[in-house]
Amino acid sequence: MKKYLIALFAACSMLSSCDMELTQPGVLDDVTAVQGAAELLECRNGLYSSLRGLTSGSYVTSVELQMDQFNGVTGNGTRGAQIANGQLTSSLSIAGDAFGGCYGLIANINYMLQRADAIIAGGSLTANDLANVNLYVGEAKVIRGYVYFYLLDHFCQNPATVDRNTEGLGMPLVVNYNPSGVPSTYPGRSTVQALIDQIDSDLTEGYKALEEYEKANSKVCNPNASYLNTYTVKALQARVALVIGDYANAAKLAKEVIANTKYKLTTGNDYVNMWKTDEGDELIFVPFVDASEYDYVNSFNDAWNYYQYMPTFSDYLPSYKTLMQYDVDNDIRFDAFFKYAQVTISSNKFEVMQFMKFPGNSEIRGTASNRYRNKPKPFRLSEQYLILAEASALNGNATDANEALKTLREARINNYQHTALAGQNLLDDIRLERSRELIGEGFRMSDLRRYGVGFTRDGEYPVTPGMESNWVVAGLAVTYSPNDTRYVWPIPADEIDINPQIAKQQNPGY
Repeated sequence: MKKYLIALFAACSMLSSCDMELTQPGVLDDVTAVQGAAELLECRNGLYSSLRGLTSGSYVTSVELQMDQFNGVTGNGTRGAQIANGQLTSSLSIAGDAFGGCYGLIANINYMLQRADAIIAGGSLTANDLANVNLYVGEAKVIRGYVYFYLLDHFCQNPATVDRNTEGLGMPLVVNYNPSGVPSTYPGRSTVQALIDQIDSDLTEGYKALEEYEKANSKVCNPNASYLNTYTVKALQARVALVIGDYANAAKLAKEVIANTKYKLTTGNDYVNMWKTDEGDELIFVPFVDASEYDYVNSFNDAWNYYQYMPTFSDYLPSYKTLMQYDVDNDIRFDAFFKYAQVTISSNKFEVMQFMKFPGNSEIRGTASNRYRNKPKPFRLSEQYLILAEASALNGNATDANEALKTLREARINNYQHTALAGQNLLDDIRLERSRELIGEGFRMSDLRRYGVGFTRDGEYPVTPGMESNWVVAGLAVTYSPNDTRYVWPIPADEIDINPQIAKQQNPGY
């Protein structure tokens, strides 16, 4: 593994301005720097800042440009071109930055957990400080589980179909802070099952710590939570269960989240405004951001509409096929996600629909270069309805699947009348609804891999004459076969170069 220098105090309490960098490098005396609850609180703040980075910007949007719902526009300056044009290699910078960022964060978490264990064992904490430290430990484990799941979902083959007990198909597992410059000591890739077990262990232990803290302090899990709680963990566990093919648990956990009556699906104008204000009854977890931190929040919008060109140009536009999957007259998401614009391409004007799901939050707006910043919204109630629907359908429970699909559609589509579906028709409609609801939120690659389907980009744009000749040719030519190897990101070449244990463990196709 790369040797990461970590800084867990002020330098780590904010993200750097680099889109894929989760922590800022520094020098730390890792023996004496963290001595008590106050320092562990600083560590905790740093981990939340890093989690905010992992749930925003390119960590989320890169896979959306890679897939089928957006086309590159001529003149986009080749921004995102390598991944959008299907040219994935072991030198893919997005994959390398994400891989390195994840393991840098894991190193920070492991350091914090090691120091917390030592401080607790020292016996000098007050009862109140001990309760807080136990909470911080639980949160750190949940975040580590989230990071390992990100790695599973991006760098591993479909865990629902691969042989989970084959060595070299998982991820290097590091659970102790023991930085080393000796390559022979670096771990190789685990089995997928060992990786899943680590995720499950972290989330289970983290959940118990959060549950204990909530009960002791009579905490209620409300929407728009700035910090992790037990329902956030359940929502993540439901997501993990769906991805690994554990449909019974996915449905069970999603039901438990939905059963919290504090959470409600947002409807009408409230839903449209939710994307501007980053507040709504269906938002389970919204990492804290205030006006002083706008420069440290990674932009979602920039992936599609680079701020220097807004609103007269877009680098990537939703395809006509993507737009037409909505009932444009009745689906409130159409108005929430897309915006009419007249853009200029090669001195010619074209009427198009821009992707504006992340229009910027005025409360955290800074300079012109940051006006399209939004708080991350990594867990929403609507995803839990979609998990319940898909897991129930795949588990043979069409009744629950239909009810979940019906409930979500009634909240999103005016005058919706549900007709009970079954079999492949039911599954197809659930998949369509995931496409509509979660567009741009980082799920698309995982979804298509899980479905085992391919795609071919579609350049049709009949509502605007001449627009069809202004797509990036290389991007428009992209075709993915079912189970395409590019549904899995490559292990970065520099990691393979430095770690002899993974030299022969590259993903297929790279």
